[in-house]
Amino acid sequence: MAIVALKRLSTGLASGLGGILVNGVLFPVDFFLFLFNLLTPDHKAGRLIPEGHPGFGGKWPEYSPPQEGDSRCSCPALNAMANHGILPRSGRNITFRDLSRLVQETYNFAPTFCFFVPNYAANMLNRSYWKDSFDLSDIDAHNCIEHDASLMRVDAEEDPDQGKIAHGLVERVLAAGTGKNGNLTKKDLSRLLGQRRVEAKRNNPKFSLAFIHRIFGASNASTLLTIFGGRIEDLRPFLREERLPDGWEPRVRHRMGLTMLEFNLTVTPVELGIKEEVDGELQAAGRERYSQSVAEGKKKA
Repeated sequence: MAIVALKRLSTGLASGLGGILVNGVLFPVDFFLFLFNLLTPDHKAGRLIPEGHPGFGGKWPEYSPPQEGDSRCSCPALNAMANHGILPRSGRNITFRDLSRLVQETYNFAPTFCFFVPNYAANMLNRSYWKDSFDLSDIDAHNCIEHDASLMRVDAEEDPDQGKIAHGLVERVLAAGTGKNGNLTKKDLSRLLGQRRVEAKRNNPKFSLAFIHRIFGASNASTLLTIFGGRIEDLRPFLREERLPDGWEPRVRHRMGLTMLEFNLTVTPVELGIKEEVDGELQAAGRERYSQSVAEGKKKA
C-alpha cells in the first residue's frame, strides 16, 4: 500500500506540478520563510492581527450573507471574506493582487502561498495576475481550481452554481471529528475525502479528478486543520454560514504565516491517507458506474 501511495505521489508530482517548478524563486523564498518561522517566536494569542486590520481584537466586520446578484464561489474562505466586506461584498471586480494581500492579512498564509494560488488562478483564467481582476464565480470554471469530489460542494455536474453551501456535506464534516471535543484530525479528513471520491465517481457520469485537483481537494480540507485547528466550535459558523465568529483568529500565528512547505506537511499525509485510492474501491465505483451506463443504454435502445 505504501509503495502504491509513493508511486502516486511521485508520478503526480512529475506530471501535475512540472509547470510550477519553472518558478525558481518562489520555493526557495518559501523555504527561507519556513526557517524564519522556526527560529522566531510566534505572535501571542490575540495579538496576531495588527490594529487597523479586520479581525483586530477579535472583532470582524459586520457579517451579511450574499444578496441576489452577488458573486460567490466554491471556496468558503473567500466567501467569508466577501460576507464580511473584507473583499467587496458583491464578490466582483477583485484584483488578483488585492486578493493576495487580503488573504494574507485575514488567514495568515505566508506571502509565497498568497502569491502562488492567485497567480495559478489567473493563469488558468488566461488573465494577468499583475493587471487583471475577477469575480469570485470566475474561479469556479470547472477543473480550474473547482473540482469534482469536493468535501463541501456537490459536483458541478449536479449543480453548476458552486457558490451554494451544500449543507448536507457540511454537516457530515462537522459530525466526523474523532479528536478531542469532536475536533477534526488528519485521519478524519482522509476518510471524508475518500468517501466523497467514491460517491462522486459512482454517481457523476462526467467525473474527473486529475492529480492537481486531488491535491487541491486535500489542501482545501487541510485548511480546516491548519488555519482553523480542526476546532468544530469555530468551523460551525465558518462552514454553515461562511462567517468568521468574533474572537476567532488563525490558529497559525507564525510571524511569516503558513508557508507552502509547512502546509504540505499536513496536505501530504491527508492525501496519502485516503485508503480508497489504493484499496480498489475507487476503481470498483468506476466499474459500477460504467455497468450502470451500459444498462441504461440498452434500455433506451
